[in-house]
Amino acid sequence: MIFNKEGTTTIVTQEKTTIIDFVKGLENKYESLKNDNIIINLFTLKQISIDDVNEFLLLSNKHKNTKHSFVIVTDKISYDDVSNDMTIVPTLQEAYDLVEMEEIERDLGF
Repeated sequence: MIFNKEGTTTIVTQEKTTIIDFVKGLENKYESLKNDNIIINLFTLKQISIDDVNEFLLLSNKHKNTKHSFVIVTDKISYDDVSNDMTIVPTLQEAYDLVEMEEIERDLGF
């Protein structure tokens, strides 16, 4: 698992593991990430399914309840295909933009 922290955002990338192991590893490291916005970069995975993305749902909901962003980056699954509770974007730049917009909304009290 590769962690790249930029300001208040941490980008997490995993190259060689199953999604289930990835989520477990993320849960184990969560204590050190809980105060950051989290971007999950799944671009390096060749195949990904809706079920794979749904493995992140509990962690995503937990993190969003702490008033932080949790965004998954993949172009293999459309945001229309997953739960409304999940935030999926097709590019890393869109993830950064979304996190920035959500931070502005939180600052304004929305």
